[in-house]
Amino acid sequence: MAQNGMPKRVPARSELPEETKWRLEDIYPTDEAWEEEFQRLKEAIGQAGRFQGKVGESAGTLLETLKMQEEIWKMLDRVIQYAMMRRDEDSTVSKYQEMAQRSLALYSQAGSATAYVAPEILAIPEETLWKWVDENPELGVYRHYLDDLLRSKPHVLSPREEQILAEVGEIARGPENIFDMLNEADMRFGVIRDEHGDEVELTHGRYLQFIRSRDRRVREEAFKALHAQYRAHRNTLAATYNASVQRDAFYARMRRYGSALESLLHPDNVPVGVYDNLIQAVRESLPALHRYLRLRKRVLGLDELHMYDLYTPLVRDVDFDVPYEEAQRMVKTGLLPLGEEYQAALDECFSGRWIDVYENEGKMSGAYQRSVYGVHPYVLLNYQGKIEDVFTIAHELGHAMHSYFTERAQPYIYSNYSIFVAEVASTVNEALLVNYLMDSESDPKRRLYILNNYLEEFRTTVFRQTLFAEFEKMAHQYVEEGGALTADRLCEMYRSLNLDYYGPEVTVDPEIDIEWARIPHFYSAFYVYKYATGFSAANALADAILSGQPGAVERYLDFLRAGSSDYPLNVLAKAGVDMSTPAPVRQALSVFERLLDEMEILVEQHA
Repeated sequence: MAQNGMPKRVPARSELPEETKWRLEDIYPTDEAWEEEFQRLKEAIGQAGRFQGKVGESAGTLLETLKMQEEIWKMLDRVIQYAMMRRDEDSTVSKYQEMAQRSLALYSQAGSATAYVAPEILAIPEETLWKWVDENPELGVYRHYLDDLLRSKPHVLSPREEQILAEVGEIARGPENIFDMLNEADMRFGVIRDEHGDEVELTHGRYLQFIRSRDRRVREEAFKALHAQYRAHRNTLAATYNASVQRDAFYARMRRYGSALESLLHPDNVPVGVYDNLIQAVRESLPALHRYLRLRKRVLGLDELHMYDLYTPLVRDVDFDVPYEEAQRMVKTGLLPLGEEYQAALDECFSGRWIDVYENEGKMSGAYQRSVYGVHPYVLLNYQGKIEDVFTIAHELGHAMHSYFTERAQPYIYSNYSIFVAEVASTVNEALLVNYLMDSESDPKRRLYILNNYLEEFRTTVFRQTLFAEFEKMAHQYVEEGGALTADRLCEMYRSLNLDYYGPEVTVDPEIDIEWARIPHFYSAFYVYKYATGFSAANALADAILSGQPGAVERYLDFLRAGSSDYPLNVLAKAGVDMSTPAPVRQALSVFERLLDEMEILVEQHA
């Protein structure tokens, strides 16, 4: 093993110590037990239609139907999560690839088999429905679920139409599937020379390394080579994205929404004004971004700051190796402000083998959190012993603790918190860790490194994702007004936004015009704005916690426990953040300016 606890080569999974691997046996003791549940699930889906035409007959039948539907989704969740995590441990094991594919295939079947439930509930007279709920405590659990369903009543179609829409779900995913195949399987980005002058094939993964390279030639070559391939396929990619936007507009029309934006914000009960407030608040703060970019240009010693200079670290040669055991201590200490209950949950996570720590051959790259109701959360890491990995631990444990507190407090029906709030807990953890490290670190280069790291989080999560959000809004409005998204039109839209957002401090290279073509999130429309709003809400909450605001910690833990038992804006409002106004975004951006002030002082002192 190397000094930081990492092996010098990527080991086989069997070579790693058991205590560093997650324990999926907590879900199913064996693969055979998974197979048995898979068969039970298939049978349950096959019998799901037994209440069709009867849901509204009585309070008892309604309750039985809801319990049946809930049990199918709970079982499906367990089956899918286990198979996916087994596959992600080592993707070379064909058995687990097949298990993952089989389980995902049941997802559409379950949706189709239960598609009649919502329309039949909506056919029950509201007065009758609420009378049943008031009189039956077991039905009372579903009050918010039913309220949310009734909110959708104007947009729910007949049972037959709902079934048709469910059946065409796979076809509707066509644009995304085509993009994925083109992007991941068919496109080749050629060869560039690395820092040593050696020729290496450029891939998505290597691009992320090369764009951060200290060698500007490498950054520029990688940037130009990657975007050249997207430019070469610009018309195909434009047609694919146009089809995706047309699909969004089609669903909005079919379900009688005013726009695709309105329809895709509806599940979270988020008004369009929240989306517009984000764009407005971020645009107001663009001078602060321009100031940061001016500092970046100065620290890098460049006459011109190009788009390929935005990701390279400003602080060089910082010795910040952190063994995993030390990373655990740092994270726990940084999160002390959240109190004893939170610390106890962290201890349970670290000691209970909820975390898969190190890289192994065939393991999925990156990091994520998955949770299985009735078991506990799981976290996948590929820990490399760097300070960035410590922040990854804090981030993923934010998700894990959100799931942990929610699932202990809520029934299954409310155990999946909204994507709108999904990044809040993870970012609160990062903000608290930054605060701890800045308070405890005296080395100026390390302090500068930490500050730069978090300012980059702001730049990429708030400013860049809002640029993406504004692009999506422009593209959808153009189609809804009768336009077709050609490659030229998309490049023109995207370039104008980059000129606005990056301002006079950056040379906006022509290659960036085609960047829209490589963003997978655009095929899940109006999703990325949630990163920016979540990051903003988290910084507002962290500020309240760190300033010792009375009740801030208790309100935050209640937020973690709430799950989807209320609408996300209400859950955040109870925690002290009113996202219906631009105030939290402005407050977060004031944190950005405060950190930038500190960074400018450090640069001056140690220039």
